[in-house]
Amino acid sequence: MEQTFVQARVQCLEFSNGRIRVARSGQDSELRWFLAAVTVVSIVALYYLQLDWLKLISRLPDLGKTFGLLALLDFHDFGLTLEAFSQTVAITVLATIYSVLLGLVLAAFGARNLMKNKFVTYALSAFFTFLRAVPTPVWVLLALVCLGLGPAAGIVGLCVHATAFFARAFTQSFEDVPEEVIEALEATGASKLHIFLSAILPAAASQIMAWTGLRFEINFSESAILGMIGAGGIGFAIANNIQGYQFGAAGLAIVLVFVFAYCVELVFTTIKKNYI
Repeated sequence: MEQTFVQARVQCLEFSNGRIRVARSGQDSELRWFLAAVTVVSIVALYYLQLDWLKLISRLPDLGKTFGLLALLDFHDFGLTLEAFSQTVAITVLATIYSVLLGLVLAAFGARNLMKNKFVTYALSAFFTFLRAVPTPVWVLLALVCLGLGPAAGIVGLCVHATAFFARAFTQSFEDVPEEVIEALEATGASKLHIFLSAILPAAASQIMAWTGLRFEINFSESAILGMIGAGGIGFAIANNIQGYQFGAAGLAIVLVFVFAYCVELVFTTIKKNYI
């Protein structure tokens, strides 16, 4: 056995001039093919877009000037900016809470170790895929048509996409619970609801927290962007200020978004390290 191990080491490593050379494998050719494919696709995409590179390069100094104007923070309308920012945070919190609750319910019916009917699980999986395939701005635009401008459309649009995200993620978390645990509880006469509340949900609690933290960050970023299309919040304030050439006020709003997003990341990183 020891001889076999030594032979394997010799096949993988070669010593030359005091250096270790790793023997090449077939993965090198696969990497080359991948890079070649990416290069070809990139060239085709650039040709299709017909970008004016000279014009783009000539406008680069204007980009630096714009960032310089954004850096000149304007606190004149700070109250209105803070109100719009608070609205974005409220939209994010409500959309996350509603989508988590809906995702838990749908995932309970979509998990194959809980729902034995394969037709139901496959149908729900396809439904989740459809909801996730449609971008969040599309759902928000549809909500705007029904509900009008304002934060309600943002909450509904975010909820639709986030619910599909949570349903899919929670379904995988629930299915990670061993079948033996569920069968043992079923043998005692426990109901599906009791099994879900006493076994499935506690076992998947850490994953649920991790998915919730990840999606909360995504929801905040998306809600800040969706405000630019009429869903209210800080995005609406940023768009209005930029269109009115009030770059200082727009820069202040962007700073608020960055600071909050950074704080959220720190909080959830700490939670993951200590509790997950």
